[in-house]
Amino acid sequence: MKILILTSPDQWFIPYAKQLQEELPESELLYDHQEITKAYDIVFILSYHKIIPMEQLKANRHNIVVHASALPQGKGWAPMFWQVLEGKNEIPFTMFEASSGVDDGDIYMQEILHLTGYELNDILRDKQANFIIDMCIKFMNNYENYESAEKQTGEESFYSKRSAKDSELDVNKTIKEQFNLLRIVDNDGYPAFFEIDGHKYILKIEEAEDEDR
Repeated sequence: MKILILTSPDQWFIPYAKQLQEELPESELLYDHQEITKAYDIVFILSYHKIIPMEQLKANRHNIVVHASALPQGKGWAPMFWQVLEGKNEIPFTMFEASSGVDDGDIYMQEILHLTGYELNDILRDKQANFIIDMCIKFMNNYENYESAEKQTGEESFYSKRSAKDSELDVNKTIKEQFNLLRIVDNDGYPAFFEIDGHKYILKIEEAEDEDR
């Protein structure tokens, strides 16, 4: 089979895309759909942020996306982080066929990622990425079971794009009340912050090393 892994350049998923490529020895890895010069049996489109023309998608047998929600619920941006913020520790992931709409393609499989409720941003990303890799490997190893997909059914919902403003803490709430927000903030890109009397302060969070563990 001719397999391509497509992900965006200069972003967090690249090491995991390379890991997936190592697990699929015959696969190729690209960072821009405009560099694609041939058709593939399977294109895994993972953490890729450009719109791929429909005529280019049609050239391949499968164009597969993995989204961290139970589609058609939770379409849009950063679905896993939004669900963590909602207090959920059972995060559904949907593997589906890319289409011209927003996260509305036919579904191949849905799996559940189980969280402890204490992971911070870097661990959440790592678990998310490795779960995606596992789903891709499962698809390849059981291709005959996933060759056809099912239409999405049910009411859809959408998550909005998160920005730096979404990392703001409420000074009138406890840390415990805002712990899920602290779990998903990015210490480097979008750190937690709060404002008092016109003064802005930044907080960074990391798990302490416990020598007794």
